[in-house]
Amino acid sequence: MHGRDERAGENRGDALRFFKTWLRHPLKLGAVAPSSAAYCATMANCASTEIDGPVLELGPGLGVVTKALLDKGVDPKRITSIEYDPGFAATLKDRFPAVNVIRGDAFDLDRTLGERRGEKFAAILLAVPIVGLPQDKRQALFADYFRRLLPGGNITQLSYLVTAPVKPVPGVFDVSASPVVWDNIPPARVWIYAPAKSGRMAA
Repeated sequence: MHGRDERAGENRGDALRFFKTWLRHPLKLGAVAPSSAAYCATMANCASTEIDGPVLELGPGLGVVTKALLDKGVDPKRITSIEYDPGFAATLKDRFPAVNVIRGDAFDLDRTLGERRGEKFAAILLAVPIVGLPQDKRQALFADYFRRLLPGGNITQLSYLVTAPVKPVPGVFDVSASPVVWDNIPPARVWIYAPAKSGRMAA
């Protein structure tokens, strides 16, 4: 019971901290509260982590999806988590010391990844707000992400929108969705972006 009470207290503290951060920077957070465990598990299960290679997490917040990846059995040494908020990044480093946490910008991966800018990833998990960007810029951003994927890798995105936040780009990527996860506030889907069947990944 003691451990359960501690986790419940941590969850409440995270929710309050997340909301306060959202109030300060509403355009930099895609939600007002951390996603539910069920939603994060769906995100992790939809990601192509079965492919051998590193996993890139963009916008991990306080680590709810990171935990879901670890619960799925992903080796923490495979995970690179890029978080813009310095306070969140510091918390992630404390909670997941074996995960490679980088305080940086998910919209500028060349600069953020530095010497690792040319690395290819088995999966990219995205939880950064992009709905403020025009559709063509969203598509260009995703085209860049797809150039960073290993063959067969996918991008999974947390979003509360009822339609795909990023429209498919012919020859580059297609879009599908998980069933609605009702155990989340608000209910939401995971959007899954996979290489177009007729397209070829850039070398």
